[in-house]
Amino acid sequence: MQRPSARSRLKFKSDMIDPPEVETSPGHNHRSSPSTLAKPKSKRTKSIILLIVASVAIALGLLFVCFSIVRSRRNQRVSLLKYSVVIDGGSSGTRVHVFGYRVESGKPVFDFGEESYASFKLSPGLSAYGDNPEGVSESVTELVEFAKRRVPKRVLEESDIRLMATAGMRLLELSVQEWILEVTRRVLRSSGFSFREEWASVISGSDEGIYAWVVANHALGLLGGEPLKTTGIVELGGASAQVTFVSSELVPLEFSRTLAYGNVSYNLYSHSFLHFGQDSAQEKLLDSLQNSSANSAGKGRVTDPCVPRGYTLEKSSQKDSSGFLAEKRFTASLQAAGNFSKCRSATLAMLQEGKEKCPYKHCSIGSIFTPNLRGSFLATENFFHTSKFFGLGEKHWLSELILAGKRYCGEEWSKLKVKYPTFKDENLLRYCFSSAYIVSMLHDSLGIALDDERIGFASKAGQDIPLDWALGAFILNTATSTFDYNGKSRKILDSSNLARYKNDIS
Repeated sequence: MQRPSARSRLKFKSDMIDPPEVETSPGHNHRSSPSTLAKPKSKRTKSIILLIVASVAIALGLLFVCFSIVRSRRNQRVSLLKYSVVIDGGSSGTRVHVFGYRVESGKPVFDFGEESYASFKLSPGLSAYGDNPEGVSESVTELVEFAKRRVPKRVLEESDIRLMATAGMRLLELSVQEWILEVTRRVLRSSGFSFREEWASVISGSDEGIYAWVVANHALGLLGGEPLKTTGIVELGGASAQVTFVSSELVPLEFSRTLAYGNVSYNLYSHSFLHFGQDSAQEKLLDSLQNSSANSAGKGRVTDPCVPRGYTLEKSSQKDSSGFLAEKRFTASLQAAGNFSKCRSATLAMLQEGKEKCPYKHCSIGSIFTPNLRGSFLATENFFHTSKFFGLGEKHWLSELILAGKRYCGEEWSKLKVKYPTFKDENLLRYCFSSAYIVSMLHDSLGIALDDERIGFASKAGQDIPLDWALGAFILNTATSTFDYNGKSRKILDSSNLARYKNDIS
């Protein structure tokens, strides 16, 4: 068998590995091995791999350095934070708020983001312990423990903690209020936080309204600016309703409050309508209907227009998680007969009760003075919750609420249960009443036009800052312990102290 020549072998191998052409001089037999021919490509590949590895290593190193710088700056910011805790003793529950803030050039800098703010709520509210004040201890202790987990141990002793109770507590007898407060003080004294006895108290409805006004205008960037350009607040809580805004009218002294913030003084109308919160008002209407039913003495059934048809009216009573009688129902002569228009009329009559005794030139709710509303407003708490339940738009929402309320009140209870399977009965029972009550309060009583776009419902404002009065209390409490560039503290003044304050700054 004839062996192939070297040239033939080279050609065969070249076909396999496709090397670069090799020039040879005539008559010279050039011979190269396959490994020699592949070497240049192998070197280039290794160089590229090394370059990629080096680039990745450099990039990872830069990322690590950047991350370390960011983490260092974050830790530095956290280490510079001061802390304050406010416990809101509301009627439907008790919520602890933990705030972190910085002081720069003598001014507090507020940040309500995740790093600087947290809250936690427990039900029922403090007022639900009226029959067992000592039971408050366990609830408040749990809230304090939540706050301690958010505040570094090194600053715990210098961080203040306050408890402020609202309308639910204001409904209790003074002796019961004080008993409950004393139990909370025992817990707060041993909490490790900075605490004074007077920092656990029942605040006035007027203060509650002002605190809500402060956080709303802070969130909107209006606090410290032109008074008449600020936004008013209308709150609908469980036991009370608050109205607070800058009025251009002359306001009687008992409704007038002055808030001094920096170089600006705000003359505010602020009033809390106790017993006119959503839960208290519904209870009041139910009590009235029960009395009518009891007095009917077999002369026919009395109907409740604020409860959807088909709901079984029970004789037993039980308290819901807020401490109010959610199912205090009913005698055999009282019948559920959902009707929005009649419910609206019934709630309006309740809001207007005593108006004939109004000693002022103008009363909107009962015999309480209310100036004409001016400027823009935010409607919060149950105004917001009811509007969101019905999926209302931001424009003309009062008009939409009437239509939604009519549909809801007129629906059979069994169909509502199917439509809203995740809702408890005690919650579903509220929405026929609340839809009619809101229209009666805002439109029929306070005179807000149904298509007025100057009022909107909200739970947050600005950069998603919660419209919770406790945040306003924190802002003012912090501001009074620091000073602005001109050295003037921020504080609330009632009418009796206003003249003295004006003399001090003049």
